[in-house]
Amino acid sequence: MYLRKPAMKIKKQSGMSLIGFIFVLAMVIFISYLGMRIVPMYMEYYSVVNAMDGVAAERGSANLSPYDVRVKILNRLYVSYSENVKESHIKLNRTIGGMNLRIAYEVRTPVMGNLDVVAKFDRTVQLSN
Repeated sequence: MYLRKPAMKIKKQSGMSLIGFIFVLAMVIFISYLGMRIVPMYMEYYSVVNAMDGVAAERGSANLSPYDVRVKILNRLYVSYSENVKESHIKLNRTIGGMNLRIAYEVRTPVMGNLDVVAKFDRTVQLSN
């Protein structure tokens, strides 16, 4: 008499295949690369915001000449290593309530090949008396 072996349960494998893992890894690397290209643009924008708020908070900044306001902004941006904001991007408008400071600029960062990431930044603050 032959002994019968008990039937083995076939376990279905679960998990990710090598091709799936490589695909997910490629997506994570690409998204990380995009983040490394985009985050510095926004960090620079926040340094511009900080410089504008600092000049706007100074007492009597609305009474300064446009040249003096530009110099104050550019000095603050120089300290924070801002490379994309030029003097031509700084606009000053006198209003009845004081003076408005506006900085509008565009940042173009190459991603790969002929693809670029373009970000436009535009901010206005009112200078205090």
